[in-house]
Amino acid sequence: TNHAGLAKKINSAVFPGLQGGSFMHSIAAKAVAFGEALSPGFKDYAKQITLNSQALAKKMQVLGFDIVSGGTDNHLMLVDLRTKKMTGKNAASILGRVSITCNKNSVPFDPESPFVTSGIRLGTPSGTTRGFKEKDFEYIGELIAEALDGFSSGELNHSVELSVLHKVKEFVSL
Repeated sequence: TNHAGLAKKINSAVFPGLQGGSFMHSIAAKAVAFGEALSPGFKDYAKQITLNSQALAKKMQVLGFDIVSGGTDNHLMLVDLRTKKMTGKNAASILGRVSITCNKNSVPFDPESPFVTSGIRLGTPSGTTRGFKEKDFEYIGELIAEALDGFSSGELNHSVELSVLHKVKEFVSL
């Protein structure tokens, strides 16, 4: 616009926050990601992520955990921990102590605050990138269950913690 007052208002409305300079590292990263997505193996990789997620969800259900929506058809799942009498915050902390990463996450009709939650979110892309297959994620489900089932009275049983941590370290070093 040729109207100086209007130009100033537009600029202050979009910068900073909505518009800024080009970040060449971000442009390069996007180019690499788009290139990978165009490669023939990417479709197989994406399919394996979903297969791994489904295997983990099924294993968690067999081990007595409730999966929101009854399963998954993508790269992640939401585990409802209310029947386990455990919060998402506690579960995420426990799993973090045995080197398994997850996020606390609210579940439908969650009685807990968003800072505590009644669920955790588990995903499979990082393990799939490392070459893990369905059987590997079934084993990961067993490790998750062992750690979370070892939790009582607000504390993780120390021997369970050490056992699961050892198994996780042994597994990922293969």
